[in-house]
Amino acid sequence: MATLVPAPPPDAHAPRVTRRRIQTRARLLDAAFDVFAAVGFGQASIEGICEAAGYTRGAFYSNFTGLDELFFALYDVRAELITRQLADALATADGILDQSLPDLLGRVTDALLLDRDWLLVKTEFLLHAARRPAVAQALAAHRATLRATVAQRLREVSVHHDLPPLLADPDTAAHAVVAVYDGVTAQLLLDGDTAAARTALHRLLTTLLTTEESHGR
Repeated sequence: MATLVPAPPPDAHAPRVTRRRIQTRARLLDAAFDVFAAVGFGQASIEGICEAAGYTRGAFYSNFTGLDELFFALYDVRAELITRQLADALATADGILDQSLPDLLGRVTDALLLDRDWLLVKTEFLLHAARRPAVAQALAAHRATLRATVAQRLREVSVHHDLPPLLADPDTAAHAVVAVYDGVTAQLLLDGDTAAARTALHRLLTTLLTTEESHGR
């Protein structure tokens, strides 16, 4: 299995990415997700993904260096989806967050991605990365980008709602929020109850971000 290497900086003279190549990449990502979810990341092969997508190995290697890089592309797609879900959940017509913090958290937990197949894929890759320092470092960087997005959303919320002193630093709060999300989704893998997972996520985030010291402005 190829080890992920840093992508080279953009080349101004590089060929323009065609629509066909974008479609090929998207089909490979969709096929990879299905294969990872069905057989597990550790049992997946480039040949199996190419067969599922209807492409040759040449098409695969024209887009990815190996399975690790392909997973990170999948991860970025999911992180972008979560970012959009957070933005949509916190969006209002006039840009003012005038709801109570528990109500806002309810909107967030109702919208957030809780896909059991994705959680299986992500958890298996976490174990894969834990045994490979270079891959673990790359995964940590991708997770840091997701936490930075959560931190930015918390900064936007803090303009209208006082957060507890312990979580007044949005970066610290983002670590806590992502940790709660990881814990709830791990339980979802075991019991398969998405509704219960959303309820637990809402309660935990509300408890975490609401204390007696918090007062609406």
